[in-house]
Amino acid sequence: MHILALMRIAVGLAVGLAAVPAVAQPAFDTKAKHAILMDYDSGTVLFEKAADEPTPPASMAKMMVAEYVFNALKHGRLSLDDEFTVSEHAWRTGGAASGGSTMFAQLNSRIRLEDLLRGMIVQSGNDAAIVIAEGIAGSEFAFSDLLNKRAKEIGLENSTFRNATGLPDPEQRVTVRDLAMLARHIIREYPDLYKMFAEPEFTWNKITQRNRNPLLNEGIGADGLKTGYIAEAGYGLTASAVANTQRLILSMNGLSSPREREQEARKLMEWGFRSFRQVTLFEPDEVVAEASVYGGVQGRVPLKAEGAVRVLVARSGESDLKAQAVYTGPLMAPVAANQEVGTLKIWNGDQLIQETPLHTAGDVGRGSLHQRAFDALGELLLGWL
Repeated sequence: MHILALMRIAVGLAVGLAAVPAVAQPAFDTKAKHAILMDYDSGTVLFEKAADEPTPPASMAKMMVAEYVFNALKHGRLSLDDEFTVSEHAWRTGGAASGGSTMFAQLNSRIRLEDLLRGMIVQSGNDAAIVIAEGIAGSEFAFSDLLNKRAKEIGLENSTFRNATGLPDPEQRVTVRDLAMLARHIIREYPDLYKMFAEPEFTWNKITQRNRNPLLNEGIGADGLKTGYIAEAGYGLTASAVANTQRLILSMNGLSSPREREQEARKLMEWGFRSFRQVTLFEPDEVVAEASVYGGVQGRVPLKAEGAVRVLVARSGESDLKAQAVYTGPLMAPVAANQEVGTLKIWNGDQLIQETPLHTAGDVGRGSLHQRAFDALGELLLGWL
């Protein structure tokens, strides 16, 4: 394991809270039973409360349905023009007769996937979610297996899905940390499709319904994601907002009313934007460090992060930011560009606050026999390996 020299970064501000792991927080609280506020770029957790305790997701489960479909669209397994049939189960369980949120899909009609997505995302239609599930997997039960497999693939380790709607099920549980991670993943991986979450309204069957996200019209830069409510869980919301290029992600559950949900969500978002700011330590494509290469035409290869490296800092106090590039090496030639080979670790004083993957910024071809022999001698004398 190679540890490159510490880089001390002078920033006249204090790092507030850590990305991995979270640390002690400034005095702040929320009426939500479960809550987490996260910086999108760095993953820094600004605030958390019972963030790892299981809770019913209600309609926030539809975010996982959206992710599954978005991923299938991205890889060509589905098309927005695909049509799915509204079954009697979808019509009775999720339609107007159910008394829940619905897009008012007509029994036995065929609906394009793009319209079903809007019905599910904007209108929170349970019928739309069921039609999607049945169209992909044949049944909600079979689709839930696909959701759980996909959830594990993207790192949601503490969430279990049993249906596509979020309707009550004793085994269906998530954590707000997982929901925030899911939101971050959707925003990063599917930026064009994510825009559906910001659409103010959607009309189907001549019925126009407004987006249920209460933050979209609050003037704080919100552009998604999803509300939820069942009696067991209370009122919940997973949301994202942008102010001055900084994006925050909020997930909360267990509020007593729609009004309390809106007030607490706005309070958390405003607190995050007011109390913290981003500091860019390395610009996109800026070389962060260099790694040694064994047996190559060059003896070193530059390393960079994928995009800019930013940390959140509090708006008052002093800081002692330090960074180390850590990798297992030397790297063995040939080395390909954009290969993940190490990690940039950032500390504030003695506390690790962020870890960012490092990638090679160029190719290094295999060296001549003379060069490899010279490196082998170095290995022998210096104990590289």
